[in-house]
Amino acid sequence: MSRTVTDANAPLASRSYPWYYEPLRWVLLGVAHLPWPVLYAKAEVIYLLLAYVVRYRWKVVRTNLQKSFPEKSSAEIERIGKAFYRHFSQVMVETLKLAVMPDAELKQRVNVRNPEVFERHFRAGRMALGLSSHAGNWEWVLTSGAVWLSAEVSGIYKPLNNPFFEYFMTYLRTRTGASLVPMRDTLRHMVQSRGQKRVVSLLSDQAAGPEDRPYWTTFMNQDSGFYTSADRLAAKFKCPVVYVSIRRLRRGYYEMVLTELYDGDSPLPTDSFPITDAFVRHLEQDIRKSPEQYLWTHRRWKHKRA
Repeated sequence: MSRTVTDANAPLASRSYPWYYEPLRWVLLGVAHLPWPVLYAKAEVIYLLLAYVVRYRWKVVRTNLQKSFPEKSSAEIERIGKAFYRHFSQVMVETLKLAVMPDAELKQRVNVRNPEVFERHFRAGRMALGLSSHAGNWEWVLTSGAVWLSAEVSGIYKPLNNPFFEYFMTYLRTRTGASLVPMRDTLRHMVQSRGQKRVVSLLSDQAAGPEDRPYWTTFMNQDSGFYTSADRLAAKFKCPVVYVSIRRLRRGYYEMVLTELYDGDSPLPTDSFPITDAFVRHLEQDIRKSPEQYLWTHRRWKHKRA
């Protein structure tokens, strides 16, 4: 049996999920209201469970780190792996805190060093693409962009299969005014947004499969396939492309740095993917600076070049 559960502050008109998820929603909201010191204490417990008890995907983490950093010793790989689990645990509670965090506090906790990289395009009435990755706190990129920038912010995402978590994550990601667009609707959304001041945000480091006709290159010492959406969309809509880097400065505080990869006007080649390649190089540089802040649990290198 299911019923429609609605929320006065819900980002969408309504969300349907089975009634037995409702207690979980209240529990999550209750935890989100806890003060930061208590939340980080809980994150420390999660870290100990993930790193020492469950050893969550440790084989994947260790293999990814060993292949990405072949020059590092086993002790160094172990240290980075443990530091990653602590970072990942903190990202969990920080993401949950989005349910109740005021916009002003989020803006204080995420400093955008150079918002003018986007703003000069907005003054010209242009739409821009923002490319980010699973580094730093990736869940705070879209939400903080919505409070920092003068334009609308849209995030392209893959809907979750579970109806409750699809609802709840949508709620977290859109509370500050951002909107979400399912991947299948990306082209239609950009057609509708043509000529508007808007950032369309893409998480561009997922593992592209053979059916996606990926751009193959060496990334973190490994053969890697990347989606080429940024090059194709930039060419089609003549929109600038910006790399969005976010890095933890200290617990609960981040800095976002914007780097223009394409100005939206220069001709683009049809037989190569310079924007995607530039994204890869910037991302690799960020990972090498703070390896513990990248999401090593995902199977980034599961596909092989034909």
